[in-house]
Amino acid sequence: MSVPIAAASAAAALFLSPAATGLKPAPALEVPPGFRAEVFATGLEKPTALAFGPDGLLYATQEGGEVVAVGRGSARPRVLARGFRTPLGLAWSGDTLFVSTQGSLHRLVVRGKRVVSRRAILSRLPYGRHQQDTVAVGPDGRLYVGSGSTCDACRQRDRRSAAIFSVRPDGTDLQVFARGLRNPFGLAFQPGTGRLYASDNGRDDLGESEPAETIVLVRHRADYGWPGCWASWRERRLTGSCRGVTRPVAYLEPHSSASSLAFWRTGLFVAEWGQYLSERWGRKLVRVNVRTGRATTFATGFDHPLGLAVEPRDGGLLAGDWGRGVVYRFAKR
Repeated sequence: MSVPIAAASAAAALFLSPAATGLKPAPALEVPPGFRAEVFATGLEKPTALAFGPDGLLYATQEGGEVVAVGRGSARPRVLARGFRTPLGLAWSGDTLFVSTQGSLHRLVVRGKRVVSRRAILSRLPYGRHQQDTVAVGPDGRLYVGSGSTCDACRQRDRRSAAIFSVRPDGTDLQVFARGLRNPFGLAFQPGTGRLYASDNGRDDLGESEPAETIVLVRHRADYGWPGCWASWRERRLTGSCRGVTRPVAYLEPHSSASSLAFWRTGLFVAEWGQYLSERWGRKLVRVNVRTGRATTFATGFDHPLGLAVEPRDGGLLAGDWGRGVVYRFAKR
């Protein structure tokens, strides 16, 4: 359950002193006492995913089809590659960059500041109402991709829809890892355990206050119930035809568009993109205790937060705001 931040938290966030990082404070955001919010970079155009490369630089996908390198404190990202169709996922493995797009998965080999080879390792993937979302590299070296349903509530003919599938880095040996997930947007492997967690966005046809978005522990061959079983926000339980369905770890606000995930410090952080024309649900970062299922609001004041990444060196949490074209950084004071 999401818990609002107290007024004291909001007041504290507005008077944070500049950090030793040299980054400017982000007064638009409200964070709990003991944390600070900073502006990491500006000048992006609808950033959708974030990932750090082997060179230590932050890379981002933009809705318009670009992959850009984002310098710390910069206002002008450098374009690395163009021409992707709605890229929503980004992951590095050594000097190889993987980008998930509408209907495809791409592999780019990067040397220095140049792409030396680029090809689609998967194509003709199903898409419609949703598409292919986050791509993550697993402990086994395989790529894991969240693939949303082509409809709101229907029976999918293609087993690669409403599922999480995995492939080898060359695009071969595609396997459906888990199914019954309407739109499994965010994926994150838990450090130390290798467990895979996903965010899933519930149906739109059940009203303004149902169903909940969920966080699930992804188990091999598990069924998470869509379309016949859904998570009730009011009752915090599964509802409908739910026999044999794996329960979620956490229930999040309905229609909050739970998106990217990142493990940081002691919790799993969720970017809730929110609703396009309403501010009732989402538009914040939520922290989830995956052991207890408790979800609490961590940061508010965004337009539409979407991509998340953790700094490999300094250990800060980065969040890209799709609406403002800004990347924010969170750290302990």
